[in-house]
Amino acid sequence: MVQYSDCIVFLLAKAYQKAHGTLKKCMADYGLTPIQVLVIAALREEEGISSGELGKKLVLDSATLSGVLERLAEKGWIVKQTDEVDRRSLRLYLSDMTKELEEQMGERQQRSNEEVLKNLSTEEKVLLKRLLKDLEG
Repeated sequence: MVQYSDCIVFLLAKAYQKAHGTLKKCMADYGLTPIQVLVIAALREEEGISSGELGKKLVLDSATLSGVLERLAEKGWIVKQTDEVDRRSLRLYLSDMTKELEEQMGERQQRSNEEVLKNLSTEEKVLLKRLLKDLEG
């Protein structure tokens, strides 16, 4: 029997809690949750993506993503536009406000990453990211 302290689910959950909490603190001034920050970061990489494509990219179910997008739009972080070709589909864009704060937000995300990984060497950071990506697939 595996001890709980060696259980991969437990170890990943504890790491997630630390990373989630650190990002939440770094973004508190903006009133953004970590999932909202993730959505904004994804839109920074690919503006104009449909909500369906974004859900697949972030591995979020449509109900969860719909609520996140609604709150981001209500607070002025994103703009939702009906697709001109497929009127049933929404295209997502960053608002002007978000674009103005993009650099500051990126710096806070970087600080959050650095805080979470501060006890690791450069090689360990690279290895950890690679291993986590390998676990996805």
